[in-house]
Amino acid sequence: MSDFIKITSTDIPEINGSFSSHEELYKFSIEKPEEFWGPIARARLRWDKEFTKVMDCNMEKGVFDWFIGGKLNASVQCVDRHCEVDPDRIALIWEQDEPGKEQRITFRQLKEMVCKIANVLKSEGVRKSDRVVMYISISPLAVASMLACARIGAVHSVIFAGFSAEALASRIMDAGASVVITSDQSIRGGRLIELKKTVDAAVAKCPSVRRVLVARRTGNPVPIIEGRDVWLEEAMEAQSVECIPESMDSEDSLFMLYTSGSTGKPKGLVHSTAGYLLYASFTHKQVFDIRDGDIFACVADIGWITGHSYVVYGPLVNGITTVLFESHPAYPDHGRYWEMVQRIRPTQFYGAPTAIRLLLGHDSSYVTKYDRSSLRTLGSVGEPINHEAWQWYHEVVGKGKCDVVDTWWQTETGGICISPRPSAPGAEIRSAMPMRPLFGIAPVILDDKGNVLEGRDVSGALCIRKSWPGIARTVYGDHSRYYDTYFKPYPGYYFTGDGSIRMDGGDLDGYYHITGRMDDVINVSGHRLGTAEVEDALDEHFSVAESAVVGYPHDIKGEGVYAYIVLKEGVIQEHKQIIAELRSIVRTKIAGHAVPEIMQICPSLPKTRSGKIMRRILRKIAADQIEELGDVTTLADPSIIEYIIKNHRHCITKNL
Repeated sequence: MSDFIKITSTDIPEINGSFSSHEELYKFSIEKPEEFWGPIARARLRWDKEFTKVMDCNMEKGVFDWFIGGKLNASVQCVDRHCEVDPDRIALIWEQDEPGKEQRITFRQLKEMVCKIANVLKSEGVRKSDRVVMYISISPLAVASMLACARIGAVHSVIFAGFSAEALASRIMDAGASVVITSDQSIRGGRLIELKKTVDAAVAKCPSVRRVLVARRTGNPVPIIEGRDVWLEEAMEAQSVECIPESMDSEDSLFMLYTSGSTGKPKGLVHSTAGYLLYASFTHKQVFDIRDGDIFACVADIGWITGHSYVVYGPLVNGITTVLFESHPAYPDHGRYWEMVQRIRPTQFYGAPTAIRLLLGHDSSYVTKYDRSSLRTLGSVGEPINHEAWQWYHEVVGKGKCDVVDTWWQTETGGICISPRPSAPGAEIRSAMPMRPLFGIAPVILDDKGNVLEGRDVSGALCIRKSWPGIARTVYGDHSRYYDTYFKPYPGYYFTGDGSIRMDGGDLDGYYHITGRMDDVINVSGHRLGTAEVEDALDEHFSVAESAVVGYPHDIKGEGVYAYIVLKEGVIQEHKQIIAELRSIVRTKIAGHAVPEIMQICPSLPKTRSGKIMRRILRKIAADQIEELGDVTTLADPSIIEYIIKNHRHCITKNL
């Protein structure tokens, strides 16, 4: 064994060398990426044919090739090799919406499901590189369907099962899919969601679709169109439990995932096979200190990249039991997560700041009455977490004993890029910041003119100067859009779209703090103001559960600051007094120019069913562009929009 075991938080036994510190090992990963990633890829993935060259990447052109010449299959990495060693090990724990109801799937059972679905797809004419769209909620069948596509070399595109029929149709058409996999309905928070009806409406606009495979979730009657629709479970019954995996080139596409863009056209980001699998599994192990026998609970939906990387591919490549969470954090009450933790005994929990802020507004007994002693690491993902939420997560949920890792990454990056762990053993973790770049990730901060800002206490555009295995390879059917979005703004760098501050701390260049999207920066009278910074200040008020800050057009200042405030349950303090105190906090914490001119107190914020705040809608309302709100069908509670619009007019009239 090499000496690095003593100097970094999680072992990387494949790297040989006499490193004296975590920082030295990190620098090695940046300066000699071939020597770093090559041995890890050879050891951690099973190759049909070993690669002949580690990388051939061009940051100027946005063209990346990793593990060149290699051949492998993703489903083999996730299922077959673990099934050979321990077929009865639990691969999946499905935490169903119904409280206390769970289903456990072994690696043997998962392999059989994967092979049967793969054979169904083959019988429908699906071949290597064909696109298969999935509009289905999280379940063992959904995971098996993803892996079944990978087994035969088809490219899966999971569409979040909350998008409207119109949004679904646009993605099906962009992908050119001929097969769609869905279910009769889904259940979340005790509510039925009509997936099949949405698919019917979408497919009516998609002439490319010739088959819809329908899984049974509720068993309730749904329309079945003769000649097009097939019950998936019935089709599986006729298929073999064996299916020879397709040997794929390292750079063959594994999946495409649609993400929001600045235009109305869907943006399908494409991830490769080998590079993505290695990076997702490597970061999963390093950030969360994964050990044999762990149970990993990431409560994200498979319709988003977090579900792909840290519900499905990362844990399964590592042979770890992964939890599939179907329900809602407040169903049947605000203790749902922690009751699950007591019952299932996961070792890691990975959730979104939005859910954490929702829960901290309620009595802590919802947490403390359950046993959470199995947890070693708590993770945060999706957006910057504010200090109050971080402290609650650390002290109430983790009892001050768990590492809390605030992770920064994107759909485009494939996996976590900045996180407090890995690090030197026992190194400090500061609240509400991701802090340290992962091995192989070389972040830089650039000013408006593209100059690299050196040293600490600097802020600007967060970019990455070197390629890594997990980076998305292109936008499906539109590489020029990929290049223009991520590489044209700052030639030679990957532009993340986020702003960052590099703060004092650590033995490297300093700690990274994410200020939010660059398009979430408000320019108030020439002062650039990150909305996350204002939200962080507002959320420190003891009565505030969460907030969302946006800019709006201002005749004098160019942009003004508009804050939407959600109060904690049971607050009786007068709203005018709360608003006065909030203004004082922002003035004290940041500056006078950061004080919101308009504050609207509302019962909740518009969020998708995955918990993401729809800031686009809030910006439109603040700018009085009500007629331009667009599609709101993805919201968990569309009725909140009417309330916020009405309250907005009241706030403007009263100049709150």
